Amino acid sequence: MAKVKTAFFCQNCGTQYAKWQGQCNSCKQWNTIVEEIIHKEEKPVWRASNHETKRAAKPLRVHEIESGEEYRLNSQDNELNRVLGGGIVPGSLILLGGEPGIGKSTLLLQISLKLPFRTLYVSGEESQKQIKMRAERINPNSDNCYILTETKTQNIFRQIDEIEPDILIIDSIQTLHTDYIEASPGSISQIRECTAELIKFAKETNIPVILIGHITKDGNIAGPKILEHMVDTVLQFEGDRNHVYRILRSLKNRFGSTAELGIYEMLGSGLREVSNPSEILISHREENLSGTAIAATLEGMRPLMIEIQALVSTAVYGTPQRSTTGYNAKRLNMILAVLEKRAGFRLGTKDVFLNVTGGISVDDPAIDLAVVAAILSSNEDIPVMKDCCFVGEVGLSGEIRPVNRIDQRIQEAEKLGFSQIFVSKYNKISLKKTAIKVSLVSRIEDVATELFG
Repeated sequence: MAKVKTAFFCQNCGTQYAKWQGQCNSCKQWNTIVEEIIHKEEKPVWRASNHETKRAAKPLRVHEIESGEEYRLNSQDNELNRVLGGGIVPGSLILLGGEPGIGKSTLLLQISLKLPFRTLYVSGEESQKQIKMRAERINPNSDNCYILTETKTQNIFRQIDEIEPDILIIDSIQTLHTDYIEASPGSISQIRECTAELIKFAKETNIPVILIGHITKDGNIAGPKILEHMVDTVLQFEGDRNHVYRILRSLKNRFGSTAELGIYEMLGSGLREVSNPSEILISHREENLSGTAIAATLEGMRPLMIEIQALVSTAVYGTPQRSTTGYNAKRLNMILAVLEKRAGFRLGTKDVFLNVTGGISVDDPAIDLAVVAAILSSNEDIPVMKDCCFVGEVGLSGEIRPVNRIDQRIQEAEKLGFSQIFVSKYNKISLKKTAIKVSLVSRIEDVATELFG
């Protein structure tokens, strides 16, 4: 009998140690190092029985490498295609993470049922009957989706040889295990080994693999950090389970931009793509209320109109509160300091609360001007006109700085029916004719004078 070999791994970052110790030297976490069995048998990770045997690679000069037309698989989901950069790249490995119950399995099952080519959906968490109950709500008329409930990679590869799918979906990577590692599913060794087998399978067969990953209480994907380095794309599915809207972001993408955003609405029949998110991010109110302003922002290539809400009130206690939701708290403090120093507004003794509606987080500096307008509106208790929006970055001297792609932002505001937009006078606007009034401002005092007199 072969001697059993063990090693010690940090459950947080995956660093290996020869013996146990209390603190991990890499991530500085305490009591995260556990012992795992790492003995391996001689085995082929992936037998390409129905595919051509891969020849040994040899080095080539850059100009000798054949470059063909980029080909991507259409996922039949416009939001997912946008986030991935145009579709699913053959042979790629995609990791999808998110909170429990946020809709990860629903999203991938919905895509599996819509795809026009053969799909194998492997679940280690639900039975086939449970998956069928969800599938009947989403799309009961699919003939291309095969459901397999299995957690052992050797059995999964055996079924792949028989079905020969065009795309493979694993739900989830933490439930898989291989016979060649004597550790429990979800451990560092099992996740790393199972992912390595799937990567070898994807690269040799050119079949894309999508993995669902659990996350920890800190919001990071569970397992070793190397898991995110091994895969080609890391997607994050965000949202509040108490709200119907979900946001799909790309944290890593070897084949496209990480700045794109996909928005879904959770319904009883599955996830609905939101093609015009500006309409859901702006509340439809009958009367003008103080403390609200509309900003034109960008998420990747997509322009969005979002609503900024501010509440300014007298501080009850000695130290005023500064609270933000969806906006950088340090940037809010900077804007308040600029308003007090450069524009003369006395806000140092007042509580300021700021909220970006819709449950999204925005880091675009172009919404600074809308934040200023919302704060001044609440402070003066004078509402901003409903058909007015703002674009501009606020500098430390109180100047309104230009922002990129201003034409696209103005066109989005015009499309949604706004009649006036405030932009920096230093922006170069190439639009010849617009129905919307473009107000050019250079300092925050100009905005305050035009809005509140």
